[in-house]
Amino acid sequence: MESLAGGALKDLLQASGTFQPAVIEDIQAKAASGLYRIRGWGTLRERRWATFDDLTFLPCSLTRIPLEGYREKCSTKTVLGKRFARKPIELDIPVMITGMSWGALSYNAKVALARGARTAGSSNTTGDGGMLMAERENSRTLIYEVLPSRYGINIHHMRMADAIELTIGQGAKPGTGGLLLGSKVSDVIAKQRDLPVGVDQRSPARHPDFLGPDDMIIKVEELREATDWQVPIFIKMGASRVFDDVKLAAKAGADVIVVDGMEGGTGASPAILQEHTGIPTLAAVCEARAALEDIGLYGEVQLIIAGGIRDGVDAAKAIALGADAVYIGTAALIALNCNRPLYVEDYQQLGTEPHHCHHCHTGRCPVGITTQDPELMKRLDMDEGAERVANLLRAMTLEIQMLARACGKSDIHHLEPEDMAALSMEASAICGIPLAGTRKVFGR
Repeated sequence: MESLAGGALKDLLQASGTFQPAVIEDIQAKAASGLYRIRGWGTLRERRWATFDDLTFLPCSLTRIPLEGYREKCSTKTVLGKRFARKPIELDIPVMITGMSWGALSYNAKVALARGARTAGSSNTTGDGGMLMAERENSRTLIYEVLPSRYGINIHHMRMADAIELTIGQGAKPGTGGLLLGSKVSDVIAKQRDLPVGVDQRSPARHPDFLGPDDMIIKVEELREATDWQVPIFIKMGASRVFDDVKLAAKAGADVIVVDGMEGGTGASPAILQEHTGIPTLAAVCEARAALEDIGLYGEVQLIIAGGIRDGVDAAKAIALGADAVYIGTAALIALNCNRPLYVEDYQQLGTEPHHCHHCHTGRCPVGITTQDPELMKRLDMDEGAERVANLLRAMTLEIQMLARACGKSDIHHLEPEDMAALSMEASAICGIPLAGTRKVFGR
């Protein structure tokens, strides 16, 4: 009888595979409010698609000769914008800080990122809402984003930048505009963006002065004229119809194309966009390279890949698949102490815990990164944060070099698809790389 009762209880406690607890909570929250869910961070669902983890490097053994790590050089120099710009960007490393706005991030976070990138010989990017002058002053190489909102846009600031990034969309929410909730629209942010204080800022989904790729050609020319043809013009897009979009961006005159995969992060977005739009970063880099090869511009137009890049391994695999450089965003914020177990009580007041926080949109970041609250901002020491960011960039670069040397390469940009094998049939089909243990490329 006792065992039967236990078995019956077990049957009663069996959870639905479709309506899991998180799904039930989501339905009930929307039923109570009549609104869709907004949050920060990026995709939270368990992996259901091929990622960089589905590839493995094939280091030298008898067929090739590896390089000694302490005696033989492996170059990491990265040049971007060689197509038309008179002053291409020259970086010491291929890992860059992506665009994250002053508004979404605190003053302290923006300055720490700029200092860290400068120390490591890399670049950082403004994001929506214009240029924070302290970011320019603390940067070695600064990329100025031009987004659909035009908030904070300033031609004089634009001319102070080392490159211009014309942003069409981002990986966490392609096809929509930026979002900054009123909790972050402080007096100083409202003044910078010419907005009312405390009111949600929703950016337009598309640029107001062009409707398609043919119009965009004129916009690219305007940006070149505004900067005297000196600096590179980047075009950034969320990864969706990558093969065609990359071709159109190249036709429009881009020096550099940025493709941001669906694993990319954001300060705030409707949750469904983070989970159900765009294509994964692994697929995006493969389609982008194929598009440039198809029009004979691979190598002439540089390619930056973004979206969930976590470490030097991801970066090395992206480079081997065709990227010239990678952007990091979420990883850089984690280096600043995002989700670190400090001020645990403040995490709990948000209804979460360290390592589980995705509440960037609330403006109540316990560690002072994604907030405009002066008291919370004080918790992020700019010099300490800069050192951690620089350390992360250096460590990632060392990891890329380690893998390149193991594959016999004296330059990290010499990594190629042939240096890897696929660990799943999906990755083999997406990347055109043989499945490990076979000579077969699936899907061909």
